Amino acid sequence: MELSFKHKNATVDPIIDELIKVTEGIHHPELVREMIISALKSGQENSYLADIKFLNNAMKEMRYTNKVFAPYHDRQKVTIFGSARTDPGEKSYQDCVEFSRRLAEKGYMIITGGGGGIMQAGNEGAGSENSFAVNIHLPFEQAPNEVMANNPRLITYRYFFNRKVAFVKEAAAIAVFPGGFGTLDEAMEVFTLIQTGKTTPKPLILLDDESGYWEGWFEFIKMQLLGRGFVSAGDFSIFTITRSVEEAVQVIEDFYKNYNSHRFADGRLIIRLNKELSDEQIGLLAEEFPEMLKPGTSIDRTAPLPEEDDEPDMLHLPRIILHFDKYHYGLLIAFIRRLNQF
Repeated sequence: MELSFKHKNATVDPIIDELIKVTEGIHHPELVREMIISALKSGQENSYLADIKFLNNAMKEMRYTNKVFAPYHDRQKVTIFGSARTDPGEKSYQDCVEFSRRLAEKGYMIITGGGGGIMQAGNEGAGSENSFAVNIHLPFEQAPNEVMANNPRLITYRYFFNRKVAFVKEAAAIAVFPGGFGTLDEAMEVFTLIQTGKTTPKPLILLDDESGYWEGWFEFIKMQLLGRGFVSAGDFSIFTITRSVEEAVQVIEDFYKNYNSHRFADGRLIIRLNKELSDEQIGLLAEEFPEMLKPGTSIDRTAPLPEEDDEPDMLHLPRIILHFDKYHYGLLIAFIRRLNQF
């Protein structure tokens, strides 16, 4: 029997509908129905056991991730990356403790990889009660740190890609301390996701050390990437380099001073605000960021669109709407920073 995601499965659809009904408490049953169909289609299409195990384990990891984070949906979180080999006596470790402590005092929760070094420093500063640890099965270096051992917000992953989803999807901001290949991999992943619009705009802060770890990296980026046209100057708006813990915290606070959130609807970008912008301020934004807009379009105020009805807690917010070109995501970060100045 060839299965369809549409309601064309004469004998199977009633069984799935009945299963959802008798299970009770199912949210968004139409999407759950599609997930069941996907599982059945996978079973039909692939006889290779390892592939089926892979799909099964990946979905179970993501389901458990959602379960752990769900009770804390209303609290903003900051993900911290950095080396597992950073010693507690090093300044970067101490800076990370102070950074996460200040954020926790302001109501943020901290997400780390749950290991030692910078990860432990992040959990230590925020405290176990304000921390998540998204760990990974590795043969070395990645046992849960003493702050997060036995914590209900400790998740241990088999797959790096699921772990990366948790790091980025749940974060309102990301801070990266110096580190090795793993740290650079995580940082570059976030650069790519923000640059291509595959994650929501958010502050990305590179906290430097006395050696100029990130300053040296930036020189390479300017010479080899910008100099050869592999990136544009607008992409530099994606990140902030600083050695100051105080500045790092302020960058995060400032990013959400007026910007609240965004979403796309009917091909247009809706930006939800914490306070109304004046006509003059909207005009300035249009003058200063014309590259972001499709030719012949403007920035306007709007009431909530019907597509936003699934987020009722956002409907009271003022908003602006624009025909964003879906290319200049670095400029979008700069645009958000500018509107936060009003």
